[in-house]
Formats: sequence, C-alpha cells, structure tokens
Amino acid sequence: MNLLYNLGIRILVLAIRLASFSKPKAKKWIEGRKGLMKKIKNDLHDVQNVVWIHCASLGEFEQGRPLIEEIKLRFPQKKILLTFYSPSGYEVQKDYPKADFVYYMPADTARNARRFIHYVKPEAAFFIKYEYWYNYLRLLHKNAIPSYFVSAIFRKDQLFFKKRGGWYRKMLKYPTHFFVQNEETAKLLKSLGKENFTIAGDTRFDRVAHILENVKPIKLVESFVGGSDVMVAGSSWKAEEAIIHQYIRNRSNLKIILVPHVIEAENIQRILNLYGSRAILFSEATPKNVSDKQVLIVDNYGMLTSLYQYGKIAFIGGGFGVGIHNVLEAAIFGMPILFGPNHEKFAEAVDLVNQNCAFPVHNIEDFNTIVNYLLNDSRVVFSIAEKAAEYVRKNVGATRIILDQVF
Repeated sequence: MNLLYNLGIRILVLAIRLASFSKPKAKKWIEGRKGLMKKIKNDLHDVQNVVWIHCASLGEFEQGRPLIEEIKLRFPQKKILLTFYSPSGYEVQKDYPKADFVYYMPADTARNARRFIHYVKPEAAFFIKYEYWYNYLRLLHKNAIPSYFVSAIFRKDQLFFKKRGGWYRKMLKYPTHFFVQNEETAKLLKSLGKENFTIAGDTRFDRVAHILENVKPIKLVESFVGGSDVMVAGSSWKAEEAIIHQYIRNRSNLKIILVPHVIEAENIQRILNLYGSRAILFSEATPKNVSDKQVLIVDNYGMLTSLYQYGKIAFIGGGFGVGIHNVLEAAIFGMPILFGPNHEKFAEAVDLVNQNCAFPVHNIEDFNTIVNYLLNDSRVVFSIAEKAAEYVRKNVGATRIILDQVF
C-alpha cells in the first residue's frame, strides 16, 4: 500500500503539471515548487528552534494564525516555518509577518519528506485540521519530532473508520497528540483505541474574537453603505451570486457587499456583467462614484473579515458546492447568517442553525422568505445578532489550551 500511495502522489503531481498549461491555479502550484528544496536548504542553514506549522489553504491558515501569533508572543526566540499546500493560501500569505519562513509544502514523496525534515529540523510540527500526509508524519515520528493536529475533526464517513481503511488508520499512530474540536471526534478516536487527544475546541473562535477587537473602519465602504441595510456575501460562488441577482432585480433597499471566493480577472468580469450598471468594483470605487451603487464587488483578498462589520445579514458561499466557508467571521459581528444546504459537515454551522441564528436556503424562494422576514423585523435581527455573537464568545480559548499542554 505504501508503494501505491507514493505512486498516487506522483500521478497527482503529473496531473497538476498537465493542468498547469490551462489552469492558473495549477500553474502556480507547479511554479511555486520549482527549486523549492534548494531554497529551503539554503534558508534554513544553521537555523534552530524551528516550529513547523502546515495549512492546506487560507481557511486553515485562519485556524493556525492564533497559534502562530501566540507562539511568537510567548516564545520570541522560536522561528515559525509556515507551509501551504494550495496557492490560494500561499499567494495571499507569503509575506505574513509573524512567520519567519513561508513556503509551499513539497509534495509528499518519501524523498521530499526526508530532505525537508533533514533541512528544517523542526522541534515540533503542527498540522491544522486535517492534513494527513503519510511520508511526513511517518518520518517525523521516526525522528522523534512531536507532531500535533490542531482543531482536528473527524467524521464517521471518513476512510479511517471504514473496513477498507486499515492503511489510512495506520497514519493515525504517528501524530503525538490530537487537539480535537468536539466530543464526537473524541469518540471516533476512542473507537480506534486512541487516547492521545484533548478536546480543546476550534482555534477559529480565537481568531474571530481577535478580528472583532482589532477591526478598523473602511471609509470607502462607509461611503457605499450610507444608511442602508447591507448584506455581506462572503466567499461567494456562482450559485449565491445568481440568487442575490434575482433577489435585488426589483429591490433597491438592500445593498450588497460581494466578496467572491475566486479573485481572478475572468471571474470578476463575469460578476460585473451579471450585475451591470448597479455594481462597481472596489478597485475602481471612489467616495463620489460608489454611493449610488447597489453592489460593491470586492476584487482583492484580505478584506472580508473587516467587511462583516457593515452587515445586517450575511450570506456565506460554498453551500451549493462542496461545503460552506467560514461562518464564524460573520457570527462574531452579530448578524443572521444564510448559506446553502451543504453545511452539515461544519459543527459551528449546525450549532448556529440549531440556535436559530443561521438559516440554510435551498433556492431563491427560501432566500426571499427568510431575507424579507429579517428585513421587516429589526427586533428579530437584534435577538439573533446577540445570540450569534455570544455563541462565539463562549467558545474562545482553544489556543491557550493547546500551547499550555505542548510547551
């Protein structure tokens, strides 16, 4: 099975290489790894006290960020090495100032893992949420380097818990400790005979609490908002954008701050064409030309978390695809949250639905009913906002639990 896994990794790299001729994201994945191992070797020469933190992409980075910042605060002598699997994480955070080194993660071949660990010599490794890479985990274990999973979450439909998942279960013997999000994950680990876990919660709660404490006003957005009610569409895809378009065709009393998940020229132009003259790009907006627009399309990365401060309602993207994006960033600012039906894998979304703070929508009819109800009853919105914010506040503290135990 090890042979098949390593062959599968090589086939994956080959497939991405072929896709790179037509797909910009795949091209970045390949180009970002050219000469990477040599660069790591040169950069890390004689560097000590390295803590390696690995994130799949931008969402996992937001979970790892509180950990990084608290490590730097408590232990300024430690060097943070941050790696990403995906270009959407690396390209946005390659200049992140709290990390001493930021790289793409070399593909998980046995040779790459051996060289990477030899050059970096980490004193500890943290994997955020669910990045299970066999060769890296095995070699960390073999070299007696402690490895930890942070904000880990398991589901019973994963291969680890199926009859044919024996080889995948073998990977779970390598991590030193799992810091899990909830009791359900703890029970699943127990079912495999694992006791090396702590129910610490989700570090994203710490991250969004920090965002709220440090949020700053954005003058241009205030010019756009004026005194209007605002819906913030966070990490939107085509499905959410189409629903919003249908909703506002005959309504001018709701303004939309739309932050697409894909910030590429072709996609931004598609969205601009969809909304027509009632929309404007953030990059082209000025205090004078933005105030009479109904849709502000944010064509850059990094602003979404600050934009939720202007929302009366949030519409989170991804729920008509593989799964919703971060709902906590909206919840901490206190507002009702809508998303598509594919949210069941996200514990915080399920919690908010159960508390009547969040509302799954399946189509434009659902959307119309819920949004109209919310906009017509400010007392309901206020009550929901209070409950959503309190839910986040009650769940902060995972970062402290993790670092107190590890260090």
